[in-house]
Amino acid sequence: MNVYQEDLLDHYENPSNYGTLPNPDISHEEDNPLCGDQIRIDLLVEDDKIKEVRFSGHGCTISLAAASMLTEEIEGKSLDEVKQLTKDDILDMIGIPLGPVRLKCALLALKVLKAGAYGITSWPGEEDGD
Repeated sequence: MNVYQEDLLDHYENPSNYGTLPNPDISHEEDNPLCGDQIRIDLLVEDDKIKEVRFSGHGCTISLAAASMLTEEIEGKSLDEVKQLTKDDILDMIGIPLGPVRLKCALLALKVLKAGAYGITSWPGEEDGD
């Protein structure tokens, strides 16, 4: 098993920042209807910087490990820095090649984080609660 796979499994089995914040400044939740993964991210923001971050939810190894890695990466960063994160940043964190289905799993946490940071409540083309 390579180092990236071991790191991925460690984040899945021992996730960083798992849980919820009692009074978050930003909280957003999304799911991947294709596979059933669901991620929520809570942020406590002070002076435009992420003071605390937590994530919760359920899903596959890749979606939960990516959420854990992402929360480690963003703590202490500004909301502007968070808004600049890209798919490539997540793929670099994960470090293993992913097919199209697994890519959606890996990017779910980034989608949730960006939606929260930008204040997006629904995505164009997606039904809202129907």
